[in-house]
Amino acid sequence: MTASSLHAQTDARRHAMLLTAFTAPVRDALLADDVIEILANADGSLWIERAGIGLTRSDVLLDAASRERVIRLVASSVGETCDRASPILSAELPGAGERFEGILPPVSEGPCFAIRKPSAVVFGLDDYVEAGTLTPAVCAALRQAVVSRMNIVVAGGTSSGKTTFTNALLAEPAFATERVVILEDTRELRCGAEDCVALRTGKEGKSLRDLVRSTMRLRPDRILVGEVRGPEALDLLKAWNTGHPGGITTLHANSALGALERLEQLVAEASPRPAEGLIAQGVDVVVFMAREDGMRRVTETIRVSGLDMDGYAVSPLAAPHLSIISQGDN
Repeated sequence: MTASSLHAQTDARRHAMLLTAFTAPVRDALLADDVIEILANADGSLWIERAGIGLTRSDVLLDAASRERVIRLVASSVGETCDRASPILSAELPGAGERFEGILPPVSEGPCFAIRKPSAVVFGLDDYVEAGTLTPAVCAALRQAVVSRMNIVVAGGTSSGKTTFTNALLAEPAFATERVVILEDTRELRCGAEDCVALRTGKEGKSLRDLVRSTMRLRPDRILVGEVRGPEALDLLKAWNTGHPGGITTLHANSALGALERLEQLVAEASPRPAEGLIAQGVDVVVFMAREDGMRRVTETIRVSGLDMDGYAVSPLAAPHLSIISQGDN
């Protein structure tokens, strides 16, 4: 048996033990295919988000001891400590890879935690069209953007569906025949390319910026970053601008144009030089996701074509005519 097989079996056992020890409402939610997120608040309320329904409050209350037990069980399973001296736990559940965030007093009034589940299935762009959350015209334009090796930023707020939509882009056939390198903090992106390398930050202190720099020596055709949120934005843009087009990253922002401004802020963490030119050259398409009525929708898509005297020159991705939107219009 290979080392990777043994590791997978160990993770599966740990995950089974956690499920057995978790309180029933949390365990049932973890096992339900349609559940996206599980939130336990300091007041004992339990909130569950289901696909197509949104976030609803459960009729179950979790006492403080049960909530703290969940947090301590997760800490133990990943070899971490979570107590009053170290009251915040960020972890990935063994096995399925759910993202876990647990907080204990004195940071919070009572034990609370959040569990984000990876999607049970990978949706394609056609699924978004069928659900009415993506127009056929934008779908066709995004497919062409992927084939044309355009660099795409998928932006949105927390839980807006950025990662799920990025996986839909990764499911496009254009990725299948190229060497793809994926960089993440936690396992969320899925790519069916035969030649795919997935790198993750870890306890060794390696940051996403370290990984982006190392990636350049792995001869990638396309570079994907699960979420850019720091100075690694500069290194990623440099890579996209120097022979590695066709990448994708996700980003927290309040609008499509706001994503470009957010990139400016992140690049400024690494360099005081103006970043507008680098961004205008490196980013071709911005997709903005939003959550409306329990559904995650593509609400805005823009094509970045350069800089104007007033800011970024952008146009609707699926529209034939160019329009100019200045930075001050956001």
